[in-house]
Amino acid sequence: MKTLIIYASIHHGNTEKVAKVMAKTLDAELLRADQAELDANMLSDYELIGFGSGIYYGKHHESLFAFVDKLPSQENKKTFIFSTRGIIKLPFIPDFHKPLKKKLLEKGFDVIGEFSCRGWDTFIRVFNIVGGISKSRPNEKDLKQAEDFAKNLRF
Repeated sequence: MKTLIIYASIHHGNTEKVAKVMAKTLDAELLRADQAELDANMLSDYELIGFGSGIYYGKHHESLFAFVDKLPSQENKKTFIFSTRGIIKLPFIPDFHKPLKKKLLEKGFDVIGEFSCRGWDTFIRVFNIVGGISKSRPNEKDLKQAEDFAKNLRF
């Protein structure tokens, strides 16, 4: 199954670590969203596309949204979403993947899975007093979970 993973990893390389584990598991090509030259037909060769980044103010990085905005409509192209985030999931915090998922669905993608794990975060300045949050993340357990998630995407 020919797979492409499009990602943005800005501050500490958290998302890149996850993307590389998934790429190895899926034998996928990696493409940074902020460095990609978009060809309207570039996705047609792939059976599965992954989109991921760190979470900034409750959603994926703007470069990933800019990339998706430029994509032509797809016809049920299988896709998955992934992210890294500094904070834990809490009931009163909205679903971080919802804005990107909505955009992908509007473009005609079929979102077949989602993955998220913690990542070292110094983006919110107040946490810099203690050197950030989730300093040791993603850790081996997180990366193993990313690998297991990717294995389950094979169809």
